Amino acid sequence: MHKTMHRARTALRKSAVDYFRGDGSDWLALVGLMLTVPALACGTVAMPEWCSPAALVLPIVAGGLLLRPASLLGLYAASAVALLVESVQLGQDIPGPAGAAVTPGTVLVVAACGFFGLLIAQFRARVGVPWRRGGTMLFDLRERIRVQSALPRLPRGWHHEMALRPAGGQSFSGDFVVAARTNGGRTLEVVLTDVSGKGMDAGSRALLLSGAFGGLLGSLPPHGFLPAANGYLLRQDWDEGFATSVHLVLDLDSGDYELLSAGHLPALQLNAGSGRWEEKVAEGPLLGVYDAAEFHPVKGTLRPGDVLMLFTDGLVETSDREISEGIDRLTGEADRYVASGFEGAAWHLIEAVAKDVNDDRALLLLCREG
Repeated sequence: MHKTMHRARTALRKSAVDYFRGDGSDWLALVGLMLTVPALACGTVAMPEWCSPAALVLPIVAGGLLLRPASLLGLYAASAVALLVESVQLGQDIPGPAGAAVTPGTVLVVAACGFFGLLIAQFRARVGVPWRRGGTMLFDLRERIRVQSALPRLPRGWHHEMALRPAGGQSFSGDFVVAARTNGGRTLEVVLTDVSGKGMDAGSRALLLSGAFGGLLGSLPPHGFLPAANGYLLRQDWDEGFATSVHLVLDLDSGDYELLSAGHLPALQLNAGSGRWEEKVAEGPLLGVYDAAEFHPVKGTLRPGDVLMLFTDGLVETSDREISEGIDRLTGEADRYVASGFEGAAWHLIEAVAKDVNDDRALLLLCREG
């Protein structure tokens, strides 16, 4: 008897663990909810002033979140029987007159909750992600994008700032950054990409591209990255599959850099000597538009005190503002940080120039300290 009880407890515990991981059967939840239905029915018959017939929506709503569609139909059948029993025991037939314990309104409320619960269960079954894991999965995906967008630690004398703001306050953005230190750590490669679309619509594609671009970065010569990325997008054959991207290759010893662009906005460099911002324009087509695209770099040097700014179009372009006007406004706000330093400036610059813009925004600052 002791061994039998031990095996039963072990099997029950394993079933519960598998269920809450989303891997097991839902029989345990079904049994629990099926037992709840007669308990509520008995409570309604015994104490109708405390337990309303509408209380049957509680196991129905829980079933919509916990059960598969086939199991949910069994729960609905038990709830319908319980509702009928309550009506008979309380001396009313369905539908009853106004003021009866089981009114047509009660039936409609229970039926409506059952209908929406079935829709939710069918959606979960089609997606294949239990509700218990759905929120966790989305949180994990968001954190993966955030971790992939983190820049590596830079040597002494260099400072970086980065901020990403999705459209509409959402958690997912079509803008992302991948970065790596290559050539024995002497070279910093950074890629800032703006995927077509915004927010959740572009978030899934941004997640896929960030993983692919992170694998390509550092595995290819600098001039081979954008052609490889362009070929990758072409192979996806997405309906809305283009993207803009800018690839920075920076020598951390000398400050010399190359900038390659795929239809992206120009970078901005602050020359510490003159105090002026200079546009760095590299030529290249959008990613994912046509094969055999060529990308021509522009070269420059970051001297002590210089700052290089990379950003996406959500920061400077709106329906009622030209890009040139947006760039002027951005550089004007950035001038406020020249004297005090750019530490923490990326987030504040987005707040200052594009706080209420319904588009994804990304800003990256690379500073060579004087």
